[in-house]
Amino acid sequence: MVQPTRQIVLKRFIDEAPSEDDFEVVERELPDLRDGQFLVRNVLVSVDPGTRARLSGKPSYIPPLKLGDVVGAFSVGEIIESRHPDYAEGEIVSLADGWSEHVISKGRGFIRRITDRRLPLSAWLGVLGVSGMTAWFGLNRVAGLSEGQTVVVTSAAGAVGSAAGQIARLKGCRVIGVAGGPEKCGWLRDAAGFDHAVDYKNTDDVGKAVAEAAPDGVDILFDNVGNRMIDQVIPSMNLNGTIVVSGQIAAYNDDDPPGLMNTRAFITHRLKMQGLVVFDDLPNWSEAEKSMADSVVAGDIVYRDEISDGLESVPRAFAGLFRGENRGRRLARLRPDPFKAEADK
Repeated sequence: MVQPTRQIVLKRFIDEAPSEDDFEVVERELPDLRDGQFLVRNVLVSVDPGTRARLSGKPSYIPPLKLGDVVGAFSVGEIIESRHPDYAEGEIVSLADGWSEHVISKGRGFIRRITDRRLPLSAWLGVLGVSGMTAWFGLNRVAGLSEGQTVVVTSAAGAVGSAAGQIARLKGCRVIGVAGGPEKCGWLRDAAGFDHAVDYKNTDDVGKAVAEAAPDGVDILFDNVGNRMIDQVIPSMNLNGTIVVSGQIAAYNDDDPPGLMNTRAFITHRLKMQGLVVFDDLPNWSEAEKSMADSVVAGDIVYRDEISDGLESVPRAFAGLFRGENRGRRLARLRPDPFKAEADK
């Protein structure tokens, strides 16, 4: 039968910081399932800063949205009807089909079965999802993380940054986080176990503060901010150091982002700078998910969720990311978590 659902669509292209008025909640009817399809009722949807890259109408590393398109996002939900031979009703899956209460899927593209019930579903949109996997593969594959290194993580209190710092700490590295405000910096030190936290909002010279926190230099910079931040840390990089470009939250709203000035160090210090799109590593996610889940269950990795209620809460939560309001991974809950009772046992 036809399934009514609500979705969030792009109402107008965004040139600067996003606002709630850039989006619209619409009600639509999904068609009857065809053979090879299944219907998912979403439980949680993600609110990601990286979504901003698709909202200006301009090309990015993925195609931009058109006006009226459902805004892309990750979600976890329960299959409530299936005409697909490989997916059964009652299975819990993670998808990347957008801010919508229901999704019809053909079982193609990004889809993960969720079978580990030790943690609530929110973990699969954060520390066990794209955020955690970006941190894992950015450090282990791109940077070649090894014991005893000094690692600087920017936007360190965010979902990707906090995971990256804790992965490095568990590897036996010295970890320095850059974040905004005393509350975030305190959480990094006291809860996440960072060795030092630089509060960029209350520091006149971030580069100098990083240099003081890393007197023996920096081996890996894991950056989520953009070129202005990278440029400030480059003078502290050690010989053969690596810069991992994970995200650019400071540049998403900038039509003319700055270039790098301290490029001589790439020659004198033989630096390497490389970005990543974590879906390139999808064939190897299972091993990384298991390792991260074990660490969370053991209490060796902590994370913070900020979960708002209802689909209509998403635009405000998204806009708040660019005002620095978040204190953890932002999600929206659309219905109760069917795994919560078991996870809490």
